[in-house]
Amino acid sequence: MRKSNTETKELPAPIEESGKELTVQREEEEKNKLPVKFDPLQKYLQEISKYPILSREEEERIAKEYYKTKDPRLAYKLVVSNLRLVVKIALEFQKFWAYNFLDLIQEGNLGLLQAVKKFDPYKGVKFSYYASFWIKAYILKYIMDNWKLVKMGTTQAQRKLFYKLRKEKERLAALGFEATPAEIAKRLGVKEKEVEEMEQRMFSQDISLEAPISPDSDDTVGSFLRDSRPTPEDTYAREEILNNFKKLLKEFAKDLKGKDYVIFHERLLAEKPKTLNELSQKLGISKERVRQIEEKIIRKLRKFMEERLPDAYYYPLALPHKD
Repeated sequence: MRKSNTETKELPAPIEESGKELTVQREEEEKNKLPVKFDPLQKYLQEISKYPILSREEEERIAKEYYKTKDPRLAYKLVVSNLRLVVKIALEFQKFWAYNFLDLIQEGNLGLLQAVKKFDPYKGVKFSYYASFWIKAYILKYIMDNWKLVKMGTTQAQRKLFYKLRKEKERLAALGFEATPAEIAKRLGVKEKEVEEMEQRMFSQDISLEAPISPDSDDTVGSFLRDSRPTPEDTYAREEILNNFKKLLKEFAKDLKGKDYVIFHERLLAEKPKTLNELSQKLGISKERVRQIEEKIIRKLRKFMEERLPDAYYYPLALPHKD
């Protein structure tokens, strides 16, 4: 049965009105939409995945050509094809670094650049293997330099400890051994004292000098540190002693003659003292005789100073001494 034309139908809203409603709806959705969090690490990984990894033959050919020509375009190919290697190595060090992981990648990339400069393709070593040592070295140095406010890992033994200490402690614990400094030192071939110092550096926290010593105190940590600088009184007293000392030196030198005078001025007072051999040739005597005269002058000078300037005893650097 056909419906009557007079039957009411639901008509669509006017175009203008529908458009306004849609626009308002979209604006509300945009307002409520949370911003997408940008992940720089994921973005970096996406970018480097675009560069193909070179085959062993291609890498060797490019490395040899770069070694001869130093063409930066060839160096670029070696670098970008090994960017994923840097990320892989940086992951090994991630447990040592609680900050931005991209910092480690950046340092590893610097190591990769250095490897390209230093690589000799005629040594029979694969470039990626050679580069891994430079990458690790740069990352490890960066971590040690920035681990604490106080620089650590300045010696070979300290660098070895920094990298292996945590691993060795975990390994000993897994085997049921007590990870004492003595046991770790024995297994790593370092001194027990070095293990103790590195443990203290690695597992202690940096404390601000401005931090209060306790929650209910206004005193800071820095206020309890000893100031090693001399007081104004000490500085003034030392200057007085040195001024008097210089005057007395001139007075002492007035009574010196001949060889004594030469040795005193050219050996004991000179900024660049002459050697025993030089004075021996100049004065026409043996080196032993020059040494004897020098010792005699020093004894006389000390006695002279002690009589006229007793306080000079407390400032030994002011008195001349033998080399």
